[in-house]
Amino acid sequence: MNTISNVINILTTEEKKIFINILRKKNKRQDTKNIELFNLIAINPNTKDIDILLYGKKAKGAYHALSKRLFDSLIDFVATKGFEDSKSEEMEIIKLLLASRILFEQKANSVALKIVRKAELKALENEQYGILNEIYYTQIQYSHLNKKLNINDLIKRFKANKTLFQKEENLNLFYATVQNQLNNKGENINQTITDTLSKFNISIENGLSYRSLFKILEINNTKANITRDFYSLLPFIEKVNKDLELKQHLLDKHLFYHIQILYYIANSYFRNKNFEKCNTYLLQMNTEMLKQNKKYYDRFLPQHTLVYVLNLNYSGEAKMALQLANEFNYIKYKQQITYSLDLKLTTAMILFQQNENKEALNVIREFSFSDKWYSNKAGENWVVKKNLAEIIFYMEAENLDLVESRIKSFRKKHTAYLKSNNEERVLEFLSFATYNFYNKEKIKSEEFILKMKKQLANRKSKNEDVFVQSFFAWLKAKVLNQNLYETTLDVIKNI
Repeated sequence: MNTISNVINILTTEEKKIFINILRKKNKRQDTKNIELFNLIAINPNTKDIDILLYGKKAKGAYHALSKRLFDSLIDFVATKGFEDSKSEEMEIIKLLLASRILFEQKANSVALKIVRKAELKALENEQYGILNEIYYTQIQYSHLNKKLNINDLIKRFKANKTLFQKEENLNLFYATVQNQLNNKGENINQTITDTLSKFNISIENGLSYRSLFKILEINNTKANITRDFYSLLPFIEKVNKDLELKQHLLDKHLFYHIQILYYIANSYFRNKNFEKCNTYLLQMNTEMLKQNKKYYDRFLPQHTLVYVLNLNYSGEAKMALQLANEFNYIKYKQQITYSLDLKLTTAMILFQQNENKEALNVIREFSFSDKWYSNKAGENWVVKKNLAEIIFYMEAENLDLVESRIKSFRKKHTAYLKSNNEERVLEFLSFATYNFYNKEKIKSEEFILKMKKQLANRKSKNEDVFVQSFFAWLKAKVLNQNLYETTLDVIKNI
């Protein structure tokens, strides 16, 4: 059921209509239940006793057979539609290569030589080193048929491409190795990446392809999300961006990668509190999302919306940020759950910063699943932020019992994780917040204020995650009796 539902969810409304029409044409009998099953799952994938709904009685065998046929039809439709819609240069090159081989076999050598040469030029232009490898094999195999060909030049091109192809292969090995090791929480992430780059002889200085730059950037962004160190990522981001500017002719041909890279760049600038540059890249990202008949618009809208809302809020445009967050269609993008959860939590924080604590609590209470479930979907760091926000909201509501139980639970669940990821500042904040909550008569003392200000001026603060800074801003506003949102913007700006 979930398998069929997952496939249906990737289809657009128009594609669902086309698929149903295909089923209707294929059905030779009027009592075939495949369309009815499709509609049931599309409306509610958790529907129970579907066999009874379909057949009016228990019929598990017939239902499972029908489900398998529907699944097979869906896969066939998705694959066929993908080939029909594919206008990628890669597919065009493969078609040219295949056509040349068929023509060689049919002894149409003159046409075959022209077509395989055309395939080579297109592959060179698009950095398709893997396909080029096959193209050169074909050219070498039939080189005796081309009297104008300099075989030494061809071999030279073949060897040069083989070097580039090896880099691509090494990059894939690097990517797979690091992704696997990132799952081991005890690993030193920086050292893992450095060692693995060295192991496979990879360097950004070596003229990597567009896809290779994307993969390395993706790994480093993953590292930054785990370590919360986006400050160290910024020079690398800027270096990659300069390299990509030299590949302008490839942007539309690698549109998916280009949009994702623009997201990484925008997100990195936001995390480093350069909101103006973040906005510049968000605008570029939106422009690219509209290209090719909005081919990737829905795919990237949730993450674009998330960073845009955050950037607006910390740029002083909270009302606009809140409006954009409230307009987001969570049902339509329910499959992109990580970004949806981030956006929902961000909405709660913005409401809280605007002194709408009751509404913020209502949003938090919408998170009705277990912490383990959310950790699997969005990561433990998201759960930490959600639980910390919940504690603050209950403190603001003066709910003594819930504050006490949530603090105990938080320390029990997250202390080891935070220490292992060098995020003791979160624990320091919780200690300050707890002291503040239970000792309201003492927090106005000069000693406490100085201690709190010292924490805000901590030498690591420059590199610190913007969300942790926001928590300390709440504490500062509380102690000094200041406007929370204005204090937050001031803390973010001056650290």
